[in-house]
Amino acid sequence: MEPLRANAVGGLVLAALTTWTACTGPVVRPAAIDDFAPLESTVTLIGDLARPYGLNYVKVEGVSLVTGLAGTGADPAPGPQRAVLLAEMQCRGIENPAQILASSDTALVLVRGFLRPGIQKGDRFDVEVRVPSRSEVQSLRNGWLLTTRLSELAVLGQQIRRGHLLATAAGPLLVDPTAAGARDRPLLTQCQVLGGGVCAKSRSLGLAIDTEHRSVQTSQAIGKAINLRFHTHVDRAKQGVATPKTDQFVELLVHPRYKDNISRYMHVIRSIALDETATQRQERLELLAQQLADPVSAATAAQRLEAIGTDAAETLKKALHVADQDPEVRFYAAEALAYLDDSDAVATLAACARDEPAFRLYALTALSAMDDVAAVDALRDMLSARSGETRYGAFRALTAMDKDHPAVRGEMLGDQFNYHVLNVEGPAMIHVTRSYRPEVVLFGRDLAFKLPVMLDAGRHIMVNGRGGSEITVSRFAAEEGDQKRVVSAQVDAVIRAVVDLGGTYPDVVQMLTEAKESGTLTCRFRTDALPKSGRSVRRADATGDEPELEEDLPTVANPIPDLFRRWRTGGSGKEEQG
Repeated sequence: MEPLRANAVGGLVLAALTTWTACTGPVVRPAAIDDFAPLESTVTLIGDLARPYGLNYVKVEGVSLVTGLAGTGADPAPGPQRAVLLAEMQCRGIENPAQILASSDTALVLVRGFLRPGIQKGDRFDVEVRVPSRSEVQSLRNGWLLTTRLSELAVLGQQIRRGHLLATAAGPLLVDPTAAGARDRPLLTQCQVLGGGVCAKSRSLGLAIDTEHRSVQTSQAIGKAINLRFHTHVDRAKQGVATPKTDQFVELLVHPRYKDNISRYMHVIRSIALDETATQRQERLELLAQQLADPVSAATAAQRLEAIGTDAAETLKKALHVADQDPEVRFYAAEALAYLDDSDAVATLAACARDEPAFRLYALTALSAMDDVAAVDALRDMLSARSGETRYGAFRALTAMDKDHPAVRGEMLGDQFNYHVLNVEGPAMIHVTRSYRPEVVLFGRDLAFKLPVMLDAGRHIMVNGRGGSEITVSRFAAEEGDQKRVVSAQVDAVIRAVVDLGGTYPDVVQMLTEAKESGTLTCRFRTDALPKSGRSVRRADATGDEPELEEDLPTVANPIPDLFRRWRTGGSGKEEQG
């Protein structure tokens, strides 16, 4: 096939200086495009012919009912939302639906979630829950979201029209534990169900071929080029990841190494050469080596070398070992090597994760993508780091790599949340999540409450330790009778007692938050201590925590990995990066 354009490096620099999608962080190093004029390639890349399909987040919504409120609910006002909920309740055969809605122990709520790119049937995701704008509901604390059908919605003619079922959602509501009183009503009436959404229909990824290049031959050529580079296993059979469907669309399976970094996967796919001779390949390797040596073009050059595959490994390794090499160049080279599963990447990425906050997010994700003992050891060592976000980031990366690894293996406590007690060194710390999945992680095995202590764990459970070394966990419920457990002051024992008495994940988070605020929990307590994107490339401060952003310094020019994404609640649904 004839090259369709001269792929000038001026375009490469432009791609590095701008955002490819909303998922891409900016590069702010200045450079003159004319400086790269001699660095040209006439090889056609897949990205020259096709654009990505399926990288958007799909918003799914529903109207539902929350139960279990302690008189803080309200009868919803007449309107389309009430009509939809009444129709749903009648469809399910619920008797006296209007009477149930009128109860102050229930609330009509709006439910929203976002289906990420490449999500598969059965995968879980967070959902947001809030009351309508004119609702009289005072609080959703201690509530439970009943099973909700989620789909794309539209309002037509004063009626809510619903599309095909795309997901369902249900579970306990996680309300901000610090919110209290009428002043905090906005916080009390918007919340989340972590991992409460379940995808009902897999989303496909692919490439949409540009109009001027559409043909069966082009579609097949793209599929062939991709499958020469990437394959996976389906039903134990090896097959390429690309399937040409029509003259304008090529469907893609996600390669397992990129399951937590879909945007990078698509970048690399689009950087694959459509067709090149051995001579052209060698010339392009030499060209990319020059581009990799400059921080301005290093990110894109590294991804294009990654797209070539193992033939490019030596070029990437050379960049790691150049004396006085720019730290950005070294990082981008190591990151690409990690996705080639080359162990030479580990030392550089581990150092980046520990010592350079700007690279931490990407370095941890790259390490988690490897099938290498050295990468496992590096992540395990970081579980004892001083920085809270480094050690929790390493925990998430290691669980993504191997959730059953002895260093991070946990349990599903009470069939409700992931619970991990880690035998690690470093400062004692408890970590809980408000995104991604319901999870409690204890960094250290001997964490204990400081007595005396009196805490609430939800509406029905009280934690009381007046003195000595024991704590009484009591559940008060008129319909079930009072129950209690007497346990040690160890945090692990108390959490297990709360769950044994019917406590939920929000109840446990509330208890731990109250303990920290009251001074009865003396260890560090962190919520969503995730590495962040958009940081300036400079060294960490003395505490190991994140620096302030400096606008005159460069930031990392890579897509944000899915492993550390989260979404804001109660707002526009825009992404909060890491």
